[in-house]
Amino acid sequence: MLRMLAEIGLWPFLIVAAAAGWWGWRQGLRACEAANEVDWGVRWLNRLDGLNRLYCRRFHRLDSALLPLPVQGGALVVANHVSGLDPLLLVAASPRPLRFLIARDQYRRFGFRWLFRAMKCIPVDRDRRPEKALREALLALHAGEIVALFPQGGIHLDTDPPRPLKKGVAWLAVRSSAPIYALRIEGVEGQGQILGALLLRSQISLHYSPPIACASLSREECLSEVAQIIEGRKWRSPQVLQGV
Repeated sequence: MLRMLAEIGLWPFLIVAAAAGWWGWRQGLRACEAANEVDWGVRWLNRLDGLNRLYCRRFHRLDSALLPLPVQGGALVVANHVSGLDPLLLVAASPRPLRFLIARDQYRRFGFRWLFRAMKCIPVDRDRRPEKALREALLALHAGEIVALFPQGGIHLDTDPPRPLKKGVAWLAVRSSAPIYALRIEGVEGQGQILGALLLRSQISLHYSPPIACASLSREECLSEVAQIIEGRKWRSPQVLQGV
C-alpha cells in the first residue's frame, strides 16, 4: 500500500486540496456578497463590506438592524471612540457608505492606505491645515454624502479625564445644515485597545437618538447636545441596536 502511494505521488492529494480550497473560497465570496448591503461602487469593496458585516454581527454580536439614516442627502454620523473596532461597527450598521474623517498619520499607515483611499476617507492634518479636511467634508455633505467622525479626537474611555469635543463637527453641521446622528457604542471588550478589541468577542449595542438639527443652534449648543449623547449623559428618545 505504501509502495503504491509512493508510486502515485502526492499530486492527486494536492489536486483535491486545491479543489477544496477553491470551493471554500468561492463559498466565502458568495457569503460576503449576500451579506453586503451597501454599494461602494467597486465589487471587491462590496465584498469586503459584506465580510465586515458578518464579522461584526456573528463575532461581536451586533444586531443586523441598520441605522435610520436618510435615503438621500448629506448627514453626519458621530460616536464615542473606545477602541479600534469602532469604525467597523459604524460601517456594519450603516445603510449607506460612510466617508470617515481620519488623522493623516493613520491614513498613511502602512498596508491600509489603499483601503482608506478606496473608501474615500478624508485625511486630517491636525498640526498644519485641518481646515482643508473640513472643507472637503463640507463639499461631501453638500453632495449628499454621509460623513462620519469621532469628535473626541481619539480613543477616550469613560474613566479618562473629560476631553472637550473637536469643534469641527459643529462647524460642519451649521455650515451644511446636515443633521447629526449621534451614537454611543457600548459592550466592546478590550476597550482602549486597537488589536485587542478586534480579537476579543464583544456583545455590542449601539445607542442612538433622533437626529440633531444644529442649523438653529450655536456651535457651543450643538457640541453640548452631541457630547451629552455620545457620553451617555442624556438620551433623546433613545433606541438601541442590541446584539443577541
